[in-house]
Amino acid sequence: MTLDRHSPTAHAAWHDLLRLLLDDRMSDLRGTPTRVERGGKHYWYDSYRVGTEVRKAYIGEEVPELLARIERHRELKAEAETRAAERTRLVRILRAERFTGIDAASGSLLAAMAKAGVFRLGGTLVGTQAFRLYEGELGVRYRFDDLAQTGDIDIASFERLSLVLDDQAQPSAAEVLAGFAFDPVPSLTGDQTWRWRQSKGNALVEFLTPAFGEEGQRPLAALGVSAQALHHLNYLIAEPIPAAVLYRSGVLVQIPRPERFAIHKLIVAARREGRDRVKASKDRRQAAFLIEALAEDRPDDLRDAYADALSRGPKWRERIDDTLGRMPEVSRMLRAGGV
Repeated sequence: MTLDRHSPTAHAAWHDLLRLLLDDRMSDLRGTPTRVERGGKHYWYDSYRVGTEVRKAYIGEEVPELLARIERHRELKAEAETRAAERTRLVRILRAERFTGIDAASGSLLAAMAKAGVFRLGGTLVGTQAFRLYEGELGVRYRFDDLAQTGDIDIASFERLSLVLDDQAQPSAAEVLAGFAFDPVPSLTGDQTWRWRQSKGNALVEFLTPAFGEEGQRPLAALGVSAQALHHLNYLIAEPIPAAVLYRSGVLVQIPRPERFAIHKLIVAARREGRDRVKASKDRRQAAFLIEALAEDRPDDLRDAYADALSRGPKWRERIDDTLGRMPEVSRMLRAGGV
C-alpha cells in the first residue's frame, strides 16, 4: 500500500486550526487560574465566584503548553473574534484540500459534547471517529474504502480521573444525548446505562472505561453517565492528544495517540475474530494503515508503543501475534523497527 499525502499547506492548516481551538479553550476563563495538587499530579482550574460561592471548572493537567496558555489567557480572550474568523478560513482551506468531513448529525453532537465539557473532563473519542482524525494529525489522505461510514460514537475515560477532577459536564452527557433524541439502551444488569441509541435512526453512542479487574459497568461521575469497563483500554487512552473535527469552524476533541490506536487494533482484532469477522477485518485495515504511516514518519513512537504492549504479559503478546499472523507485511514493518 502506498500512502497518499496531503500537501504541506493542508497539513499546516490543520495544525493551525488545532492551535487556535486550544487557544479558544483558555480564552473562556471566567475567573482566576488556580493550581491544585492531587495524587502527586498538578491540575489547573478556573476559579470564579457566583454570589458568595466560589466554583472551580477544570482546565487541564499541568504541562508546559498549558502553562504557556495560562500566562497568555487575557491576551487570548481579547483575540477571540479574530481567532474565530481565522478558524473559519482554515476549515474552508481544509475542505478545499479534500480533508474528510463529518456528517452534520455527528458534528453537531460532538460540538454539543465539547461545549458541555465532555472532552475537557477526560473524555477521549475512540473507534472509527477517532481514526478519521489521524488524517490531520499525520497528514495522510484516506481513500473511501479506508473509512467505515458510521454515525456511531465511542467515548472512553478513566473512572478514577472522573472522580479526581471534582468537576462535572454541564449539562451532563446524558442530558446532551437526550436533547439529540437518544434513548438509553437497557443493560443486562438493568441499573446502569452505557449505550444510547438515537430514536429516529441507528446511530449509537457508547461510553467506555478501562477495566482493572473484571469487566462490567462503572460510573463516570464527571460526565454524568455509566461506562462499560474493558481490558486493554487503559493502554489505548493513556496520554491522549487533542484533535480538530471539521464541523463549522472546528470542534476540539481528544483522541488516543496514533501509535497506541494502531497497536490496540491488533489486540481488538484478535478478540473479535470468530465473533465479528467484519469488524475484525476493519480493525486490521486501520492498524495496517496507521502502522505504515507511523513506520515512515514516527518509527520511534511506533517502536515504543509496540514494546510497551508486548511487555504487558503473555495474553497481550498472544493476541498481537495472532493478528500479525494474518498480516505478514505489517509484522515485517514492526520487526524492522527493532522490536
